[in-house]
Parts: sequence; structure tokens; C-alpha cells
Amino acid sequence: MNLRNVAIIAHVDHGKTTLVDQLLAQSGVFRANEATTERAMDSNDQEKERGITILAKCTSVLWNGKAGETRINIIDTPGHADFGGEVERILGMVDGCVILVDAEEGVMPQTKFVLTKALKMGLRPILCINKVDRAHADPDRVHNETFDLFAAIGATDEQLDFPHIYASGRNGWATMDLNQPNDNLAPLFDLIVDHVPPPKVQDNRDKPFQMLNVLIESDPFLGRILTGRIESGKAVPGMAIHALDRDGKEIERGRITKVLAFRGLKRQALDEGSEAGDIVAIAGMSKATVADTLCALEVTDALPAQPIDPPTISMTVSVNDSPLAGREGDKVQSRVIRDRLLKEAEANVAIRVTTTEGGDAYEVAGRGELQLGVLIENMRREGFEVSISRPRVVYQEGPNGEKMEPIEDVMIDVDDEYSGVVIEKLSQRKAELTDMGPSGAGKTRISLKAPSRSLIGYQGEFLTDTRGSGVLNRVFSHYEPFKGEIAGRLKGVLISNSDGDTAAFALWNLEDRGVMFVGAGEKTYEGMIIGENARWDDLDVNPIKGKQLTNVRASGKDEAVRLTPPRQMSLEQAIAYIADDELVEVTPKSIRLRKQTLNPSFRKKRARPDWA
Repeated sequence: MNLRNVAIIAHVDHGKTTLVDQLLAQSGVFRANEATTERAMDSNDQEKERGITILAKCTSVLWNGKAGETRINIIDTPGHADFGGEVERILGMVDGCVILVDAEEGVMPQTKFVLTKALKMGLRPILCINKVDRAHADPDRVHNETFDLFAAIGATDEQLDFPHIYASGRNGWATMDLNQPNDNLAPLFDLIVDHVPPPKVQDNRDKPFQMLNVLIESDPFLGRILTGRIESGKAVPGMAIHALDRDGKEIERGRITKVLAFRGLKRQALDEGSEAGDIVAIAGMSKATVADTLCALEVTDALPAQPIDPPTISMTVSVNDSPLAGREGDKVQSRVIRDRLLKEAEANVAIRVTTTEGGDAYEVAGRGELQLGVLIENMRREGFEVSISRPRVVYQEGPNGEKMEPIEDVMIDVDDEYSGVVIEKLSQRKAELTDMGPSGAGKTRISLKAPSRSLIGYQGEFLTDTRGSGVLNRVFSHYEPFKGEIAGRLKGVLISNSDGDTAAFALWNLEDRGVMFVGAGEKTYEGMIIGENARWDDLDVNPIKGKQLTNVRASGKDEAVRLTPPRQMSLEQAIAYIADDELVEVTPKSIRLRKQTLNPSFRKKRARPDWA
């Protein structure tokens, strides 16, 4: 049987997972009476809620087309730059890729990121221009933009000669020519079989078994499951193997208890094993992890693993020590938090965990606020209580000892009327404008290069400035010398000076001071942030003070207390909002903001800024 391994890569929200749904459905994976779910590959709870792919996943379909019966292993990859570590290690398993580009939005920062990785590995991509049925679609412009991008990032002549196909993933059709309508995805299947070469490693079938592990997960029955492509030989249940790290040092020995192959959305155990070229999952090892080589006992050389880009953002995760600690979560000890973070770092190669000097807090470094936010949200749902500091960028030392900071490519689509305020705000944050032009439908596309630290906390301000209509995309580009100080949050906060339950009357009197983060009847404590001050400085206030009651009972004496609804923050918004001397308290039921030092007597007074 023919075999093809292909990855589907794209910018976030360009339709990868929806297209994979249709590929699964049209290849006969689902029985006629079997219920199909939308975005079937997004199996994680947060993926379903957020509508984005977070983890790379493998599936497999059988296609009986012009070239006969072919098994196509398809890998669905994340589209967000924060989860780029998933893309980097997965591309080593495939021999080709389909790059999806939105026919209206065109080339975006993440398109460049994933394409650069694919071209560097020598893959010859297929361009799929998706969503061609959208009202403002312009496939010809997108095709030219993509060709220019290929040329700009150094594609070879062979890679520049890429085939292209037009598709509507949602409606399940693809065509090589827009003048010839079609109602299925057969042209895309046939193009994958024709253009993607069969795995070269199939020639190594007679050599000893070797496999590079790129994904890790745990199963309650089978234990640790390691996924990768068999580079040589054959994996057979019961076979004795050992695991080698990158330097060829043996980690452990064991036996393969199960060889699992991807068949549609399910994994099937293969009793007779699987040969070189196929993507499989192997159970039986207890210590081997990502980038380790699983191989026959006579093999002593490890397979080369793809280098992973370094983390650019870090934050401190520590034990929750607020007065309300331990009331909502059951995992609160420092040891339990450390074990959970190390387990995450083992499975996710883009995250790095180190212990701070005191030993009671942990420095977690990753690709961006979203990646770190997803990790903390997962921990919160598992019953953890933690305190989180403001994200900081990870600096590097330059060749001459100078301080280097990460720079990101930023692309913004915004209504024409708001482009001025966006450029003004980002210029104040040391961003440099590189390109600007109309993108159709009354919108302007702005391209900038901005320091990573200038974008921390900017997303909320950006949505306010653009009345919620702007779209900001960003991806790490390179390191540059430190660009100087950048102004932080312009407004101070309102801080509770008492422990107790908030009173409606007190909050009503405080509304003139700024925007509230809490409503009536909520628990609060000294040092907890309950609102945003309208002025630059922090203000200690009493949110639990009730109304003084008298024995005068005349009608019309009292005004009805009507509170403005408080501003509810998501976890990412809270992490981006806080200043350097503040923390986010995260529990399974609550997200609270607080000062690091709760007692106001021990807090430093803030110096009045120049602009205030």
C-alpha cells in the first residue's frame, strides 16, 4: 500500500481543523450512522472553548484515488505562534505539508513562521487557498503574496515551483481551477498523493528499529505513550528496546507492550507491528521523553532532534498565600505545584521551568502570554491554587556583552478610522512601522516590529481603542539591543484596606473613583485590588463600609443603590493587566488581583510620573 505523511500548517483561524474534518468525512472514516462532531481534532476542553488548536494531533485516512489505495497520515498543527514548539518538532515526521492561507486575509505572521520551518527542513509545500467563497476573497492576490513570501525567506527553485489549489474547507470542496466548480475534496487528496513523496525511510525496513519521539501523553491503562515516525526497521509488540537521549546516553531499557497506529480518530493496536515510514504510538517505556530515540538494543547512535526556539516570556508561579488561600482548591502545596510544572515541561518542549533562589517559587518560561495562560488555566481546572507574577521578557546577552531583547513581527487589521490611534500608542511603546496599506472593506493593514515587552498588557487597550473591531497578530522574529524604558500601566488601582464582604453602599460611593473589579457581597481582604483608579496613583479604600442606619423612617429619604456591573477579567487579561508589584491569585473558582505586599504600611510609595 502507498503511504504519505503530511502536515497541515497555517496561521490561526485559517481553517485547518475544519478542513481536516471534511477530509475525515469524505475518506469514509465515519460510518453512515456515526455522529460526527465539528472540529473533531480539537479534543482538549480549552481547544473547544477557545476555538483554537493547542496540541498537534495525528490522524490517518485511506484514499482510493488515481494512484490506487493510499494511507495518508495527516497531522493537524496549532496555528498560534505561542504553540510553535508543537509545529517545530512535528515537521520532522512528515515528507510534505499543505500550507493553508485565507483567501481574504492573505499571508499573516504565523504563515511566515510555519513556512520558514517547513522550507528549512526541505519540504515542498502545497498551497491551499482556503475560504475562496468569502465575500471579499481575492485568491490571485493571496497567491502572489505567498509566492513573494516563499522568495523572501529563501525558498529553493524546486520549492518555489509549488502547486496551488482552491478550497472551501467548511463546504468540503476543492478545485484546481475556479472556473471548474467541484463538490468534493478529491482533487486535494490526489494532489497530496502526487506531490508528497513516499517516506524515504521506507528503504530502511531491513535495518534495526529506530524511532525519534516527538509527542508524549499518558494513558491510565497503558502508561506513557510515545509518538513518532519509525525511521528504520519494524516495531513489534514484545520487542526489547532502549531509549537514548540526544547525546546517545542510555536512559532506560524496556519492552514494547503496544504498537498503536492512527486509524481515523481512533488508535488501533497492531499485533504484527508496523514498518519504517509509518507514524505510530508506542507504550512500554516509563522514562523516555520528547526528543529521545527509541531503538533496538544493538543501536547506540541517537537520531538528530530538531532544535527548538528559545522561550521569550517568563513569569513566576508561587504558592497562594492570601488570606483566602485553601478555600476553593485542594492542590496548594509547593511540592505539588512543582511536580505539575515539571510534568508540563517534560511534555511541552517550548516551556522551561526553573526554581527561584528562595526555592518556594518557580520561574516558568514560554513563548507568550497565551501559552502560559493555557497552562495556568489547565492547572486551575485540576484544583490548583497559585499566585502568578507579571510576565517578563527573557533577555539574552549579545556578542559584546550588551543586553538583547526579543522583537516580534506584528500585523494589525483595523478599521481605517482607528489606524492613527493604534500607530500612536505602539510608537510610544518603541514599535517601528514597516508597512501600511489598505486591505479592503474599509480596513487598513499595519505591519510593525515591536519589542515583546511593549506588547505585554497591550491587547486590552488595543481592543478598547479599536472598539473591539481590530485584529492583532504577532510572532517572535529575532533579538535586538535593549530599546530603553517603556511606560507601563497609566492608571493606579483601588486597594481594599479591610477584610470582609463588599457592601453595595460602599461600592456605590467608590464608583466616582474609577472602575470596579468586584460586585456586592464578594469576599475581599486587605491588599486585594478591587478596582482601577481614574488617576495615576494607587488608593487604599474601604469597600465593606455599610450605611449608617438611623431611626428616621421618612419615605423618599434613601436613593436606590444601583451599581455599575464590575469589569470581569479573564485569566489572560488579568495576567496582562497587573504591574510589577502585583500578583494574580488563581483558584478553581476565582481570579483575584492583589498587591504582593498586603500591608499598606510596608508598600513603597509610587513616584509621580512625568506625564501625570
